[in-house]
Amino acid sequence: MATGTESVPEHGPEQHGLDEAAATFTAVRPRLFGIAYRMLASAAEAEDLVQEVWLRWQAYDRARVEHPAAFLATTTTRLAVNALKSARARRETYIGPWLPEPVDTEADPYLGAERGEALEFAALLLMERLSPNERAAYVLRVAFDYPYGQIAEILGTSEASVRQLVSRARKHMSVGRRAAVRPDAQRRLLSAFLAAAKHGDMGELEKLFAADVTSLSDGNGAHQVSRRPVVGAGRVAKFLAAIADWFWEDLEIDLVEVNGQTAAVLRRDGGVYGVITVGATEEGIDQVLWIVNPEKLTALPQRG
Repeated sequence: MATGTESVPEHGPEQHGLDEAAATFTAVRPRLFGIAYRMLASAAEAEDLVQEVWLRWQAYDRARVEHPAAFLATTTTRLAVNALKSARARRETYIGPWLPEPVDTEADPYLGAERGEALEFAALLLMERLSPNERAAYVLRVAFDYPYGQIAEILGTSEASVRQLVSRARKHMSVGRRAAVRPDAQRRLLSAFLAAAKHGDMGELEKLFAADVTSLSDGNGAHQVSRRPVVGAGRVAKFLAAIADWFWEDLEIDLVEVNGQTAAVLRRDGGVYGVITVGATEEGIDQVLWIVNPEKLTALPQRG
């Protein structure tokens, strides 16, 4: 058997086996990343987890695996359940609101899942209410349409338990949730919001907002980033008017598809400074999300 320093014959049986392993893994990699990202809400952590799955797949006795795609999905999900537990412990020391790490779904092929569910910021935030097993069952069922029996095998439980997990997850996700507007309406509202915010137009902003709108800024303690939620149409409009004189200076704004919905990528000197998006219902904009933690912006292109 070859070691890490020995050469492997170009077309030897071991190399052939690794080529097959790589081809199998590459074929299902988008789904594995989609599962991991929806579980962890972090592109960087999902990439690391998928890399760990690849290393385990290389080292495993693959001749024992009857269904490679199912094996790889199981490995990914179980690692993600464990990773989510430690991630939540780390978030307890996070400074200010924590928001999911944005991914450019317009250009990023790694989220090429069959379905776009459980990907938008609002859904990812609501999934924080779920236990790791509830979240896994919900993601596999709702986003990837896995049969209950297969989810049971992945989680090492009964089909009846999986049905309960999914049912509880749906209930948790529905509490206080209102129907979102269509994507074209969300894009129009975001554009109108940006125009009004840049001018500090409090009256126009209040017209766009739902009465209970919440503004959340994720900067992990960064300078001049609000560390507390701002709630209520009047308060959010006042907050935006207060920062209008300096915040937008020298910023370039590109509208792109982030997490399956329109968002504004803010760039300064060619680098990504932040991401802003809004959630909206028939009552108006009910969420304004600002992500300006540099560590969460690495998955976005630095130049549009």
